[in-house]
Amino acid sequence: MKKSMMLVCFMALSLADAQSQVTVGLVLDAGGKNDRSFNQAAYEGALRAKRDFGVDIEIFEPAKNGDLNPGINKFSKAGKNLIIGVGFVANAGITAAAKAYPKSNFAVVDDLPEGDNTTGLRFREQEGSFLVGYLAARTSSTGVVGFVGGMNVPVIKKFEAGFKAGVKFSCPDCKVLVQYVGDTPAAWNNPAKAKTIAGSMKAQGADIIFAAAGGSGKGVIDYVNKTQCLKRTDLPKDLAFKHNQYAGVAKSAGYKAACAGDTRPMFFIGVDSNQNHLGDTDTKSKTLNHGLTSMVKRVDNAVYAQIRDMVHGEPWRKGDRNFSLENDGVEYALDSYNRALVPATLQKQLQTVQRLILNGTIKVPKE
Repeated sequence: MKKSMMLVCFMALSLADAQSQVTVGLVLDAGGKNDRSFNQAAYEGALRAKRDFGVDIEIFEPAKNGDLNPGINKFSKAGKNLIIGVGFVANAGITAAAKAYPKSNFAVVDDLPEGDNTTGLRFREQEGSFLVGYLAARTSSTGVVGFVGGMNVPVIKKFEAGFKAGVKFSCPDCKVLVQYVGDTPAAWNNPAKAKTIAGSMKAQGADIIFAAAGGSGKGVIDYVNKTQCLKRTDLPKDLAFKHNQYAGVAKSAGYKAACAGDTRPMFFIGVDSNQNHLGDTDTKSKTLNHGLTSMVKRVDNAVYAQIRDMVHGEPWRKGDRNFSLENDGVEYALDSYNRALVPATLQKQLQTVQRLILNGTIKVPKE
């Protein structure tokens, strides 16, 4: 009995020692840990790992120029056990550091770095985007929806491809408007430009806009929350309302005042983190929320899993590590804020669509 107790204590101490010895450097992308999106998700995953395992985690946020190399170099020189770069822009710096510091391990979220001591934490964004595209088509009162991308890069093209495919699968006659904020990293942090794009899409009849634009997405959210609805008199001449499926959902006093007459609500679709709550304009979750749903990219789960495996002493997995519908890597968000917008019948349809994706019946394009 005493030997068993000693063994248990020894194992517990060994795990505690392993946890305390693991040091992690998290290098965030432009936008920082409070961007309510991609970087915040990574940050929250790291914090969860710190709480669960007691590991030493240090965070680096880039200056306005968006240069991640100072953080990568700092953590590499410090001999961190694991250095995670958030975003494809970290790839070059991580690849160079991995070669120079072979005793450390490195990971990049959204790209595949080179080297035996590296791994790429990548996602099938197109799968989650297909689901929210399907939902948008089922919900749109005009048959016109919008997609606002941040920087025009392959990873965001996967969001676009999945979203368009989901819309067309549900509604072949629906129209998807597409525009990107820009072609440089500054596109992730230009909410003013994204807001202007949202306005132009609304003028073309879009009542739902999916923003996969990092910090720029705030511009779309702000526009939708302020505008609140489409008026019949504002629709293009060739467009008419198809239905009024949310007529029975309670509305805020502000909505009733601004959207009297023949109108339909506007919605945004959030990205990366669950942004549904950002559509609550009156702090009452039971009134109509302008966040239809969010395509949650579980960057938090990916960062957490990578740290957890190191703490547990798992063999290093070099190369590509994919996160998808199959392993809770992507999902659509359903909570108290949008439950009235996604009735049980539609939830069942989405479950069916998800099964069809998982069994390969629906092949979601990534470009």
